[in-house]
Amino acid sequence: MTTRLPTPDPDPEDIGQGIAALEAHLAAHAPTEPPAPNGSDEFDGETRRVRRLRAQVAEARMLADLHDDDTPLLLDSRKVRRRRRAAHEAARLHALAQDPAMRAWQAARMRRVLVTAAMVSLTLALAWSTAGVQKFAADGAPAWSPSWLFAWLVEPFMSLALLVVVGAKAYMGTRGQPIHSPTLTRIEWLFLALTLAMNGWPYAPGIAAEFSLSRLVLHLLGPVVAVAVVTALPIILEAFAGLDHGTVTGASTGAPTAPTYRHNAPTGDPAGSPAVRADVGELTRRARDLIAAGALPVNPSATALRAALRCGTDTARQVRDELRNSTQ
Repeated sequence: MTTRLPTPDPDPEDIGQGIAALEAHLAAHAPTEPPAPNGSDEFDGETRRVRRLRAQVAEARMLADLHDDDTPLLLDSRKVRRRRRAAHEAARLHALAQDPAMRAWQAARMRRVLVTAAMVSLTLALAWSTAGVQKFAADGAPAWSPSWLFAWLVEPFMSLALLVVVGAKAYMGTRGQPIHSPTLTRIEWLFLALTLAMNGWPYAPGIAAEFSLSRLVLHLLGPVVAVAVVTALPIILEAFAGLDHGTVTGASTGAPTAPTYRHNAPTGDPAGSPAVRADVGELTRRARDLIAAGALPVNPSATALRAALRCGTDTARQVRDELRNSTQ
């Protein structure tokens, strides 16, 4: 068994020494106050937090001033520049499309495309009917016999003859001198009628062992397409020959030239009196003389008449109408 010894009472002197040591320690480690911003010994309360808030306020004021400036909005963005370049290019292309030389080139290109498509369609339509004509011409001859082989030549030599007539009319139409010959028209219809009859006869009602409307229409398709092409092509080419693209003024300078039309030639006083329109009757007689001499085609266009007679566009159109009315 252990016995607890009595604790002696603290000495007041020791307690005083401990308190003095604690005060000295706290005084040595106490934080120092920040110096005043103005260099004086007095502290005005501007702490680090105050300085940070003052910097934020100054930054906000500068940003507000910059936001009121619209200079950045005046600059074109990349998208705006791209749209502006596209709009400028579209305007140049539109102006170029109105140039007489460009309009003439576009018309020539379109005419060439249409003529090529029409001739290809006509050739395919005639080739389509070759099998039907061969069956009609063979008349049941054995395969690879002389009659059966020669039957394959019936449609080709008729098609070649027809293509000669159509090609000649197409070419002359592109030269502004369409052929209006009843003889050539009768030749075309004769070949087309023969092709149509030979294709459809074996499948006609009462002739075919078993009539089928779809089979008859299928064999008549080639000749029908050929008739349509032969009829439409000269009309289209004559319309192209009558186009008036305007007058090309000056040499090419790189800038698009708008279509310009020369005024009708004046016949009055050149010093400034009112211009008098050229005599259409006299110009018509001159045009007939040029046609008789071979300098102009039989049916000249307004463009050809304007160049040959050196008159305005309106006058050339009146002369063209007078010539056409006199030939009808």
